[in-house]
Amino acid sequence: MTSDEVVPFRIEVPQGTLGDLRARLAGTRWPEAETVDDWSQGVPLSYLRELCRHWAEDYDWRATERRLNLLAQFRTEVDGLGIHLLHLRSPHPDAFPVVLTHGWPGSVVEFLKVIGPLTDPTAHGGDAADAFHLVVPSLPGYGFSDRPAQPGWGVERIAGAWARLMARLGYRRYGAQGGDWGTSVSTSIAQQDPEHVAGIHLNPPLAPPDPATFDDLTEAERATLAALEHAAEWESGYSQEHATRPQTIGYALVDSPVALCAWIVEKFWAWTDHDGQLEDVLTRDELLDNLMLYWLPGTGAASARLYWESIRQVNRWISGPVTDTVAVPTGCSIFPKELQRPSRRWAARRFLDIRWWNELDKGGHFAAFEQPELFVNEVRAFFRLVR
Repeated sequence: MTSDEVVPFRIEVPQGTLGDLRARLAGTRWPEAETVDDWSQGVPLSYLRELCRHWAEDYDWRATERRLNLLAQFRTEVDGLGIHLLHLRSPHPDAFPVVLTHGWPGSVVEFLKVIGPLTDPTAHGGDAADAFHLVVPSLPGYGFSDRPAQPGWGVERIAGAWARLMARLGYRRYGAQGGDWGTSVSTSIAQQDPEHVAGIHLNPPLAPPDPATFDDLTEAERATLAALEHAAEWESGYSQEHATRPQTIGYALVDSPVALCAWIVEKFWAWTDHDGQLEDVLTRDELLDNLMLYWLPGTGAASARLYWESIRQVNRWISGPVTDTVAVPTGCSIFPKELQRPSRRWAARRFLDIRWWNELDKGGHFAAFEQPELFVNEVRAFFRLVR
């Protein structure tokens, strides 16, 4: 593969790799149960044992592999690194190109439910005028993209790589959409490539509270400040470990499927909008489909390093002063169980041209995965304004 080639890619996991996974799950040395009757100490033993039993005995990776291989997958080298992507062209010739970016602990699997409605709306009860060509890359160090061997692959470099990728695919004017790390990557794309980016859609936008409003806070803004304080004390341990010692936690995440499962599924439980039963929103197989894109390529350490590279900067965008602004048209969808939920007046200090703002009644951090219909509606509604 030359540096600018885009070559077809298929997932073909050796059977021995799947046998090794089952053997590791069967040989797990389990700790004792938690001393509480909830998730406050982490993933409960009984929950994790049953999920891992299902993973070892019932889960069918080959079905997922076949489903992924039905999609147009590719690999290409961008800025010296091999990148895996889905490139899904709409049957409608006037479709608008958008690059979708996932985060941690997600993957391209998050978007599988929305690909059909976004690329071929008429086949899903929609209008051809809302059709999209989709580019869905795996972040560097995630999924089937290469793992960086040198430091420097932070948010800005990824955004620059995505801009080059869109140009390589022939898209002169395009949009960007993302959540989690994808929010920051999409925002940086808008800052680096404004002459080609028609708009960005974020769930959510990252913007700090405005101290000038602290004497006149709305009820929602007070709730946001309380949520930020709670997250800093109770929900950020994983982030601190990734940000400071990704290599150390990486040994467990690459060697032990149970450790990887607990580390990732805890966040799905905490960040998804459900009534105590995660599987009411995401099935066990869906959780494992995503998990396999970490286990199979062994990206536990590599994916964590993105925090070492960029989380301090992201934290400044969440809670520090506004030092950089975004002039590209922006759409913002705020789901109620999202981690960051800035008010519109806070967000408007950083995003200077907000064209779409919606605070939804249900959904969490993994919007496209949890609430695909709502996600599709949000993406369509914003890009109608700029396409």
